[in-house]
Amino acid sequence: MTTTLRDDREVIREEPIMRERIVALLSDGPKTVPELASALERPTHEVLFWVMGMRRYGRLHEVGAADADGYFRYEAIERDPA
Repeated sequence: MTTTLRDDREVIREEPIMRERIVALLSDGPKTVPELASALERPTHEVLFWVMGMRRYGRLHEVGAADADGYFRYEAIERDPA
């Protein structure tokens, strides 16, 4: 995992690519942003951009209450194939 900070625009540009990977990871069950970051081998702050974008546009949602560290678990929302 890299510790170099990338430009926000570069991170946001990757969202369409990472969306599928995140949904695939969530097929095993709800996960927190740090759990997703670890599985994707990406920094937590980058995964947070993607998760919040997906949440805003109805691709996933929080499940239950926040954990002891304040992180919510997210699960994918099934989309109609229309």
